[in-house]
Amino acid sequence: MTVRKRQELIPQEIIENKIYLIRGEKVMLDRDLAQLYNVKTIALRQQVKRNLKRFPKDFMFKLTLLEAISLVSQNVIPSQRSFGGALPYVFTESGVAMLSSVLNSEIALQVNIQIMRTFIRLKKMMASERNIWQRLNKHDIQFLRQGKEIANLSDKVRFILNLPVTLKRKPKKIGFVPPAVTR
Repeated sequence: MTVRKRQELIPQEIIENKIYLIRGEKVMLDRDLAQLYNVKTIALRQQVKRNLKRFPKDFMFKLTLLEAISLVSQNVIPSQRSFGGALPYVFTESGVAMLSSVLNSEIALQVNIQIMRTFIRLKKMMASERNIWQRLNKHDIQFLRQGKEIANLSDKVRFILNLPVTLKRKPKKIGFVPPAVTR
């Protein structure tokens, strides 16, 4: 299988579905990365352990048992057995980028480029979404102000309509009034 075919075999949606939000970070599981890189999970973990200095805590961390159970309960992972008996490592965007230097193969390089593009695309989408939310919030504030002003005007109109007739001005008659004729 050529690298080009491999790149075309991984649609962006598949990569996006393998990116999770854990501890406030967008991460990918070691088993998913191994599958994408076409290596065994244990081989990926071994390469990482041999190069631990390249993976500080903000690049990679190990899931806690509760986090792993949470992934299983959310149907992200079919069962805990799919972890292979050990708690999985998860890699942040920086950690995934570092993996390409550890997994020194052409497939790993091409897949890594595709994963990085996916992370960038997701960032752009989130920035766009954040911009939309900010604009909506701005409009909500304007609508609230306008709503308060309308309610205030409405209260004043109701007050005027409910005034007793004696307090209301009597309309002046408009037009020509002939002088009274005396006989």
